[in-house]
Amino acid sequence: MALFGNKKNYSTITVKKREVPDGLWMKCPSCGEIVYKEQVSANLEVCTKCNHHFTLSRQARLDLLSDAGTFVEWAGNIKSIDSLGFTGMQSYIDKLEANQKKSGWDDAVTVGGCKLGGRDIGLGVMDFSFLGASMGSVVGERITHLIERSTAEKKPVLISCASGGARMYEGLLSLMQMAKTSAALARHAAAGLPYIPILTHPTMAGVMASFATLGDVIVAEPEALIGFAGPRVIKETTQQDLPEGFQRAEFLQKHGLIDMVVPRKDLRGRMILLLDYLCG
Repeated sequence: MALFGNKKNYSTITVKKREVPDGLWMKCPSCGEIVYKEQVSANLEVCTKCNHHFTLSRQARLDLLSDAGTFVEWAGNIKSIDSLGFTGMQSYIDKLEANQKKSGWDDAVTVGGCKLGGRDIGLGVMDFSFLGASMGSVVGERITHLIERSTAEKKPVLISCASGGARMYEGLLSLMQMAKTSAALARHAAAGLPYIPILTHPTMAGVMASFATLGDVIVAEPEALIGFAGPRVIKETTQQDLPEGFQRAEFLQKHGLIDMVVPRKDLRGRMILLLDYLCG
């Protein structure tokens, strides 16, 4: 029994855990690596391990595609209203107010005039974080105003596109924006002025079927989801397995819908080069 009764007392070493402040690190959904948020932010919201493209904020994209201090907003006075008296789990006005409070913006697109590489252009940036960048009357009207004013001022147009589709709260009024924006682009093209859409993740449905794919050169960011209906809907409708990479930017470039896939770090320089070429 003495063998078990004379136990030595070992001291316990307490290791103080190193506290890591919340919000400093993030997990990349593509490579699964833990990456430092500030490094990703400094890299234009692109993973430093695998080059996965995270969503870039509206303001950051405006800054990326315009010379510093030159952007002036147009059509900012146009506001959404509940023209159909939409009722449901939450009213349309409540939805708008919640998204306005969350994002700090009044709707899903910002348009205006600026310089890029010293050249005057019209610029529009859509923001998926605002109601999925759904295209309602205000989004369509602002895009149309951008195109028409740029046509009158003889400026090329860049639009950074992102959208989940039509804004269901506005019904047919939302779908009408497809024709309106497309007609404005036809007049812009007839004036001999270039238009370049930049398709970001995701660009779907009515936006993809209208102004997002009517450019002289159609550009997309890597791995962006681009299409009309989603891949799940298509698979269930056709009862067929879809090819690998279906509806991703690289797949669509290979099949001729997209002209070029441009990493975000190269986007500004590529746009300046394209505008120099197209504007002659």
